[in-house]
Amino acid sequence: MDHIVTENVLINGTRITHGVHGAGTPVVLIHGTPSSSLIWRNVMPALVEAGHQVHVYDLLGYGLSERPADPAIDTSISAQVPVLEGLLDYWGLESTHVIAHDIGGAVAKRLGVFSPERLRSLTLIDVVSYDSYPSKRTRQQMQDGLEALIKKPDADHRAHFREWLLSAVQNQQQLIDGPLQTYLDFISGPIGQGSLFQHQVRHYDPKHTMGIADRLHELGKLPVKLIWGADDAWQVADWAYRLQEAIPGSELDVLENCGHFAMEDQPGRISQLLLDFLARNS
Repeated sequence: MDHIVTENVLINGTRITHGVHGAGTPVVLIHGTPSSSLIWRNVMPALVEAGHQVHVYDLLGYGLSERPADPAIDTSISAQVPVLEGLLDYWGLESTHVIAHDIGGAVAKRLGVFSPERLRSLTLIDVVSYDSYPSKRTRQQMQDGLEALIKKPDADHRAHFREWLLSAVQNQQQLIDGPLQTYLDFISGPIGQGSLFQHQVRHYDPKHTMGIADRLHELGKLPVKLIWGADDAWQVADWAYRLQEAIPGSELDVLENCGHFAMEDQPGRISQLLLDFLARNS
């Protein structure tokens, strides 16, 4: 598929693939796991058309960005924050609207708590929070050790994660006809399979979100929008209501017939919600 990130820059000594589209009020899009910036491909055009300059990138260790061979290079949620700050400096953005999904939402929340001056508003879509992750199944696999999963035959690995990715949407055929193969290719093969566990799964640790759980109310100083799939099987909607209660003044929209990969299931509706929220807070 055509990617929306085509440029590369060194941030803190690691290569980050990014893209800047349009002109106007800045917006930064942050994806989650196990996806990439590709998940924003059907949302970005509406933002650009409405007069926003959209900045998008692949997290370190994800998608088209560098997959560091050195295991000492941290690609956890907390370590992604200075990468984001470096990108904001590179893009010349003192402050910006941020829209984030899944793990990316945890990165954005940490930025909002520790550097609120860099945010004009914050939109969180089906994000991890508190101890909402990893799933019971993934936690057990992590406890059993990831080495066996890293060495699993490619065909078995692909079959397992194909099923996993399909569980993130309601419209499975749409995902199959669209980016499913690209998502799988990113996390499979001689580089992708090991990278998935080294750079993503091994960092599924709620310490990164529990560490700011008692400070979420501070995000209420910003305009905050929550968007959630009513059928999200990965981060059930109960977490959305808990977040809304914790962040004073935050708005919440729960979308029917929508799973965890909300931008795959409902890109048109999400684009409308984003444009309305940004228009009221720009």
